[in-house]
Amino acid sequence: MTDTSEDLKISVIVSTYNAEEWLKKVLWGFNQQTFKNFEVVIADDGSKPATKELLDEMSKEVFYPIVHVWQEDDGFQKSRILNKAVVACKTDYIIMTDGDCIPREDFVHVHYINKEPGYFISGGYYMLPMNISKLISLEDVEHQRCFDINWLKEKGIPKTFKNNKLTAHGIISKVLNWVTPTNASWNGHNSSGWKNDILNVNGFDERMQYGGQDRELGERLFNFGIKSKQLRYSAVCVHLDHKRGYKTPESIAKNVGIRKKTKKEKRVWTFYGITK
Repeated sequence: MTDTSEDLKISVIVSTYNAEEWLKKVLWGFNQQTFKNFEVVIADDGSKPATKELLDEMSKEVFYPIVHVWQEDDGFQKSRILNKAVVACKTDYIIMTDGDCIPREDFVHVHYINKEPGYFISGGYYMLPMNISKLISLEDVEHQRCFDINWLKEKGIPKTFKNNKLTAHGIISKVLNWVTPTNASWNGHNSSGWKNDILNVNGFDERMQYGGQDRELGERLFNFGIKSKQLRYSAVCVHLDHKRGYKTPESIAKNVGIRKKTKKEKRVWTFYGITK
């Protein structure tokens, strides 16, 4: 770790919960970044001590500073820990991703050069099956093999259109970003925006548990007048497989209701966010 806080240009929030095997691979990914002036803020929703032990160990191995923001385990409270992490960020621009998404070596750089006042950035991910998620080693991350479509095909990845996320470069990635039918929403696994904009809408709505709390933040940013940029084919990460035990019909239904109100009433502020 070499950076002093004066050199920092960008903060990366990585959310995690008791997933050291995946988090380690993600931290390796950030250690390969071509753009170096960033900090990693771990938004830890109540992990057991093994996560802190991993972070203490990794802090000695990586070039970037790691800040560990932790809260007691109180069920799935990702919105709450993300708000604490936003407050902890030292810079005025924030990338948000998850502890199961390994960033390609140009990930931070792409977000950094595309940031623009009045906009947030929406990136994509490439989903990997469990067998490949498990076998990715430090060497595979260092040599960027886990982003190499030929390496992945050897391991059994089928040929589909989404492979363009890994193979598109330059003008082709720009064209695909432009024509993609997916809305440029705020995605928890790969988005970035200005800290001030996030504070101006009061961060995440802490009533929301699993299912769309990231999208709802984006919807309030839109209501506030912020536009979005679609960078699905240039801000690239690979998403490791995992179970989603915290996904319940109740949490989905509650969140759908909150999002409907946000859209219908054009809400920009949540009373359940950073400022209570």
